[in-house]
Amino acid sequence: MQNRTVVRILLIFALVFTTANLSAKESEKEGNGDLKTEIKEFIDHHLQDSHDFTLFSDKEANKHYGFPLPVILWDNGVKVFSSSKFHHGETVAEVDGDFYKLYHSKIYKTDAAGTINYDDHHHATNAKPLDFSITKNVVSMLLIGLLMFFMFSRLAKSYKKNNGIPTGVGRFLEPLVLFVRDDIAIPNIGEKKYKKYMSFLLTTFFFIWLLNLLGMTPLAVNVTGNIAVTLGLALLTFLITNFTANKNYWGHIFWMPGVPTFMKIVLAPIELLGIFIKPFSLMIRLYANMTAGHVVLMSIVGLIFIFKSWIGSPLSFGLAFALSILELLVAALQAYIFTMLSALYFGMANEEAHH
Repeated sequence: MQNRTVVRILLIFALVFTTANLSAKESEKEGNGDLKTEIKEFIDHHLQDSHDFTLFSDKEANKHYGFPLPVILWDNGVKVFSSSKFHHGETVAEVDGDFYKLYHSKIYKTDAAGTINYDDHHHATNAKPLDFSITKNVVSMLLIGLLMFFMFSRLAKSYKKNNGIPTGVGRFLEPLVLFVRDDIAIPNIGEKKYKKYMSFLLTTFFFIWLLNLLGMTPLAVNVTGNIAVTLGLALLTFLITNFTANKNYWGHIFWMPGVPTFMKIVLAPIELLGIFIKPFSLMIRLYANMTAGHVVLMSIVGLIFIFKSWIGSPLSFGLAFALSILELLVAALQAYIFTMLSALYFGMANEEAHH
């Protein structure tokens, strides 16, 4: 009986792999290479910022459904126009006699034909005007900012009306606020000085968390996967840490107490370098984790269209669904880690001298 069971299992696996291989060969005959390129381009497009907000597209009809965003350029003066002039990068925009082309999510100055010049490494050499446009990521951050303002204003009003007892959306927010206060701020900063950092810690936690959740929607938003955004958040932590630090903090960096003079001279540059390494690690950690999550999830979804078999597509769908659930955890976890490390740095900057 055991031998028969083993044989049946082996036959099932052989059938599965044979079906998958046949499906892969058929896909290659049908232009599977083009499909893989299309999936890769879609992933790259999802990770990048854009000058319009596209909800969905009909590629066969070459139609895009969404809304344009304002383009603001500085090129011998301010030039403002709608991103619809680019028609998703397919046309050249003419503004006050100058011509601009959208190429790989960047705006270049061109001629009327939209010519892009390249160097030996195939990098565009056209002049780039200063771009202050309101892009998709900017709109997403503004929406999350307005949502946070609405939620916390409702929470504050509910406290006033009900003698400190939250109602409505406040019942959902209060446990999270208490979590940030009791499990992040107080343990890392201390009860004496945590209050002056609470506004920043709460804003950072909810801002990153809600943006991460927004990135999991079909809107194709990838704000926390943009290194410029994570750099801005890390820079705020860096500035607050160093501008609110006490003498004891700077003393432990430049002239460590209880350490021989020679070692102080050796360790001071290392400690000074650590001031810049801390925000750098914050920036890279959030950016890399969220970008990797998007790439892996969309790559697995793309496998559904590559493996056109009765086993490949369901397995890809199941794995993508499981990773989506995991991404929900990662979205909250990355917000927690960024907030916790920021609180830890604030606590180190305000630590009192021990005698």
